[in-house]
Amino acid sequence: MSEQPPFEAAVYADGSITYPAHPRGPDGSEPVSTVDLSEYTATVITWTTSYATPPGVREPNHIAIVEFDVDGEPVRALGQVTTGNVEIGQTVQPVYAEELREPGAGIREPASQSWDGYRFEPIE
Repeated sequence: MSEQPPFEAAVYADGSITYPAHPRGPDGSEPVSTVDLSEYTATVITWTTSYATPPGVREPNHIAIVEFDVDGEPVRALGQVTTGNVEIGQTVQPVYAEELREPGAGIREPASQSWDGYRFEPIE
């Protein structure tokens, strides 16, 4: 297995952090650095389960909005959860998945897409 890519958020001069990274921050400035969210845990803000998923996405698909605390700065992210056994307020950690959806199921050429990313796994 190759090295895991970072779960990268952008840091701006005013101290704000956004995920996904944007070319301009809340104050209009460009990013000054990045932070790897895979090094942090997060708290589940809310979650749901989708039973009508796009082609190639697992069904049911458990997804959550989570909030990271990066040195006192809140950073929210939306993503899949590894299980439906999750609760609001629960602590989760990002875990790398080589395939978030089946590459051959969509209408685009599989080679034209990136299919990896991070899911959130509840910490017991």
